[in-house]
Amino acid sequence: MQTIAIILPTYNERENLEPLVLDILGLGLPARIVVVDDNSPDGTGQVADALARQHPEVLVVHRPAKMGLGRAYLAGFATAFDLGVDLVLTMDADFSHHPRYIPDLVRLVEGGTCDLAIGSRYVPGGGTRNWGVGRQVLSRGANLFARTMLGLRAHDCTAGFRCYRRELLEAAPLDRILSDGYSFLIELLYRWQQMGGRVGETPILFEDRRAGRSKISKAEIGKALLTVLRLAAERATGRAPRAQAAAPR
Repeated sequence: MQTIAIILPTYNERENLEPLVLDILGLGLPARIVVVDDNSPDGTGQVADALARQHPEVLVVHRPAKMGLGRAYLAGFATAFDLGVDLVLTMDADFSHHPRYIPDLVRLVEGGTCDLAIGSRYVPGGGTRNWGVGRQVLSRGANLFARTMLGLRAHDCTAGFRCYRRELLEAAPLDRILSDGYSFLIELLYRWQQMGGRVGETPILFEDRRAGRSKISKAEIGKALLTVLRLAAERATGRAPRAQAAAPR
């Protein structure tokens, strides 16, 4: 089995982090767990440090403040590249992405079916639990809008439960991604498809977080809408953004 870096961006996930890390370790995979904490006021970073002292598989990246989900992913990617792992997996730290699906994502990429595997709510067998009608309509509408405007082939374009082949992720134009927050996921998927990366999906049941409060806000939804419109304009004109600074650590 190939080596894996599992990236866990955290902000105020004190109640969820330890049980999640223990569940992941219990899978027995050749994995390193990279916790990227944005100086959580609730002490999540201290919990992560304690886990790292107890379990050599756990690494912690401390950032000075809340700097956005996209930047957290980039910091985790940089650490994974330094580790030289074969696969890079990202997931939420609140149990909405359950560890039991990790082996399915890994098998898709290991088997050569794809270079990026997505844990999808919107393929046969997938779904959500404990969501109201409004949230379901918003999520499905956002995915349909992104797929239509950008020509994306994946059904769950906003999912953060993903497994990437490391060498292709390292070669991806990460320096061209301008968006942050949850819209980072849409733009990375768009760039991935542009570079010819193969995308596969495996069904998951997305469960609402066990503890804490959701990080999704109206501002994040607005940013995602603007990101899709910006990328659609780029797609129509063929103009790609200039390269930016290297991925932050």
